[in-house]
Amino acid sequence: MRRRLITALGLALIGVPAIIFGGIFYYLLLGTFVIGAAWEYVHLFKAVKLEPQLHITMGGVALVTVTRMFLPEYAQPAFAVSILAAMAYHLLMYERGRDQSALDFAVTVGGITYIGFIGGYLFDLRNLPEGGWWFMLVMFCVWAGDSGAYSIGRAYGKHKMAPRLSPKKSWEGYAASVFTGMATGGFYVWVFKTFGSLTSDITIWQGALLGLLLGSLPPLGDLGESMIKRQSGIKDSSDIIPGHGGFFDRIDSWLWGAVIGYYFLVFFIL
Repeated sequence: MRRRLITALGLALIGVPAIIFGGIFYYLLLGTFVIGAAWEYVHLFKAVKLEPQLHITMGGVALVTVTRMFLPEYAQPAFAVSILAAMAYHLLMYERGRDQSALDFAVTVGGITYIGFIGGYLFDLRNLPEGGWWFMLVMFCVWAGDSGAYSIGRAYGKHKMAPRLSPKKSWEGYAASVFTGMATGGFYVWVFKTFGSLTSDITIWQGALLGLLLGSLPPLGDLGESMIKRQSGIKDSSDIIPGHGGFFDRIDSWLWGAVIGYYFLVFFIL
């Protein structure tokens, strides 16, 4: 826990200014996490003798996220080109004798889609009007839910939530995630509107509802990454972030949180 807290504080010192200023600073920070997660994703599957194409996966993720951040009108063509490039490469590999090329292609496309396309919502969220506030609201709820689940789960967790996927996760920890997410959503809307410059007419109750969703659903992202790691036989996607594992370990719940937060805000608030 101590290493996790020290690392989290260090990331906050870098991350908060990037979130506030946005633009290239924001992309360099979040892009590092997302593209780094793509690198780890490929190596997780290589551990089970599959061969997703590293450069096409990472390049596709980079291309999709760059366009989502800076040139959104080109995001769909970028996504399509990445998928077609993956197919062309794996056709060539099959012709050269790689019998599992169809599976390799599916894994490459899965990385571009899940990490690149879904990860692109981290940039869509920041590009909303008053996007810095929205990003902090959404991610504070996700982080609070994750911290609540970790703390309460370690101390009081007795009932296994998903014993095959993640034996340490408990229903007690999940309940803490839901509660802390909801409380954080309502509290931070009050803080942002009272002491910040957020001008939206979002209410505390809407913030709490958003927090409830962000405490309830993003844990599935964590379990999804656990599924990939279980299949690969690897505990952490890497050890690049002290106390937190790898980039993919860090953003697994962010991916879900960004999508849920973005559409909640677009449909009900903005």
